[in-house]
Amino acid sequence: MAELFEIIKNWFIGLGENYGVNPIIFGSIYVGAIPFFTISIGWLVRNYQREKSILLPAFSASFFFISAYLYLILAGRNVPMWVYAVVVAMVVVAAYTTINKVKTRLNETDVKADD
Repeated sequence: MAELFEIIKNWFIGLGENYGVNPIIFGSIYVGAIPFFTISIGWLVRNYQREKSILLPAFSASFFFISAYLYLILAGRNVPMWVYAVVVAMVVVAAYTTINKVKTRLNETDVKADD
């Protein structure tokens, strides 16, 4: 088990060396953005329920969703084109999933309000 951990650690650190980013910063941004993304989605749903603008919470959720990848793109070097393609694909798939999740929650809220 310790050997597997060492292999994963070396691979993770190697990514930082290859692309010129600090893997600890990337990982911290990635994990640290999760609660802010979740709060932004809650804010979006609350604003929708109160019939207020959802524009700012949607931008907030979008920013926190892509924040780690923005760091990679802005601070990285020698990042191959396929990495950009994978990042774009991940963002598109996750955005699609998030939009569907928000729509489901909004529909659930509308059904409860009708009762």
